[in-house]
Amino acid sequence: IVDGSLTATLAYTGSQAAHGGGNWGAEAVQATYRKSGDHYVLSGTLRYVVDGHTADLLIIAARAEHSTGEDGISLFAVPASTAGITRKWLPTMDQTRHQAEIVLANVEVPASAMMAGEAKAWPHLAQIISLAKIALAAEQMGGAQEILDKTVAFTQERVQFGRTIASFQAIKHKAADMMLKCEVSHSAVYYAACVAQEALSADGDPVIAAELHEAAAMAKCYCSDTFFFNAGNAIQLYGGVGFTWEYDVHLYFKRAKASE
Repeated sequence: IVDGSLTATLAYTGSQAAHGGGNWGAEAVQATYRKSGDHYVLSGTLRYVVDGHTADLLIIAARAEHSTGEDGISLFAVPASTAGITRKWLPTMDQTRHQAEIVLANVEVPASAMMAGEAKAWPHLAQIISLAKIALAAEQMGGAQEILDKTVAFTQERVQFGRTIASFQAIKHKAADMMLKCEVSHSAVYYAACVAQEALSADGDPVIAAELHEAAAMAKCYCSDTFFFNAGNAIQLYGGVGFTWEYDVHLYFKRAKASE
């Protein structure tokens, strides 16, 4: 999120949830808060926060102490320079998308930092997560299409046995499989985007909200498979040069695996 010179990011996933089976639901909110006079005190560790080591503002998801599931979750807008916050860049597979670990050591914030009302944030956070899934699925769809286009162009240039490798039937089969997955991914993302637009104007309709979560999950699931499938096939069709820094294929492969 960029607004003038201010950058903000959402800190949501607890380290235990992320390492223990990839749970991205309400249970992933593990940072806690407690009331202390006119202030709130935040504690916990959040990992895989996109650009968390450079953002000016952290939107932190935390739950009331001893709460479970979807109950007790609140959102806090906290300046990253607040005392008690430690941030560390995490080395990850995808070097083009920076992620960070954020440690909250009894961070004291004013009541005005709370967003969406105390213990009422989960419906808002769930919608944000679904919209983010659709946005990421769209990125994956675009990446899958781009890597297909680049690979087809490369096979039309590379010559083997006196002819371009694009003329070999085995190469055509792989390219056709990649194209088919791209076409289905387009449909999944467009459908999810239409549902998202309807959900944003439905003013909390539970039926539309449920459809949004389902459509987002379907789009993210299929586009994850498509992007990684296309990136893996691209490396094979490029041959040995697919692993070299002179070509971008390895960057797409790493982004595909990381976003999967």
